Amino acid sequence: MAVLTMKSVEAAKPDPTKRREVPDGALPSLYLLIQPSGAKSWAVRYRLDGKPKKLTLGPYPRIPLVEAREAARQALRSVAEGRDPANEKQAAKADEVAAAMRFGAVAADYIERYAKPRNRSWRETEAFLTRTRGDDEKRLPRSRSGPDKWQERDIRTISRADVLDALDAVAERAPVHANRLFAALRRFFAWTVERGILVTSPMAGLKPPSPEVSRDRVLSDAELIATWKATEEIGFPFGPVVQLLILTGQRRSEVIEAEWREFDLDAATWTIPRERAKNDRAHVVPLAPQAVEIICGLPRIGSRSRLLFTTTGETAFSGVSKATERLQRLAAAHLPGGQESAPWRLHDLRRTFASGCARLGVPVHVVEKALNHVSGTHGGIVGVYQRHDYGDERRRAMELWAAHLNGLLKGAAKVVKLERRAS
Repeated sequence: MAVLTMKSVEAAKPDPTKRREVPDGALPSLYLLIQPSGAKSWAVRYRLDGKPKKLTLGPYPRIPLVEAREAARQALRSVAEGRDPANEKQAAKADEVAAAMRFGAVAADYIERYAKPRNRSWRETEAFLTRTRGDDEKRLPRSRSGPDKWQERDIRTISRADVLDALDAVAERAPVHANRLFAALRRFFAWTVERGILVTSPMAGLKPPSPEVSRDRVLSDAELIATWKATEEIGFPFGPVVQLLILTGQRRSEVIEAEWREFDLDAATWTIPRERAKNDRAHVVPLAPQAVEIICGLPRIGSRSRLLFTTTGETAFSGVSKATERLQRLAAAHLPGGQESAPWRLHDLRRTFASGCARLGVPVHVVEKALNHVSGTHGGIVGVYQRHDYGDERRRAMELWAAHLNGLLKGAAKVVKLERRAS
């Protein structure tokens, strides 16, 4: 029986008619297995309780000769202690499979592989699917059976009843968030079916738990003035965030997560990259002089000064819900004559921008381009062939809206129609 060497292992030839087993003269229980295809691997043969056993160590050359001998010695020590290394390996593999099938592990994989590359609001999805609960989610009720309770469970055991219990628990207190949870779970479980993790989705046939009414909340001029004054009281970072939301009409996350590299202040433009835009399209936002002035006045925080709105220099501003509540309380104090203001959300500032531009005579297709919408007048076949970005028109609209807002703040606002240029 020859002692195996690196050279002899490399030179060993297959038998095209059957598998070869070449024992190692230095450690007779160790074998080099050579398949008819030429593939090579290592195995240990031993006896336990009088019965022959075999432990597969792994392929060559991923496991070289020296490592194969050490693994074989460890296996034989286990046999000497009365343990079965083959059974232990099988049990360990089963544990690895079980760990990989934990709901929390699959959800984390989904966030990294699917949500992050495709969805700018992946943090919200992460909050719904993992124990990490975002600012808005902290106040959601925890159910007896829900994503926060599923983390250690085998995903294959999550049933339709579990999903319904989780959705019902959230719907009792936060109907809209229940629908958001429904959407996040539906996308997630569809992905698991696509990847072959599950055969069927427990979401199949389910409908959103709560009806939703399309919002039409638009802030009045008085509310805009009061809100702007409140932003000045709050100051950095949330005050300027809201001011840019009002002036530009862009989405909340797009403003809060804005980076300095996206701005060309000399050209008065802000380019929102494709990976941060909701519709997966890069978007150039013309900036009115007031917006440029606000941005120029922001402090640069952190050694690299990457984010506009940060207190740490590493992560974007958080705590939006509490800051919004405080903003609305301060704004209410600025309303004239004891007026009261109905509750509103930051997204309503985007609708207010659109409505305000329309009041000023800005054509709807220009407003939609300013908002980076791909539906409406630019949806379907029109969106395919209509590539004009109305850059000049959008800039004039931004400046017109900013001038109107400036007039409101000075107490001399007038609705001035957008002049039509001769074509």
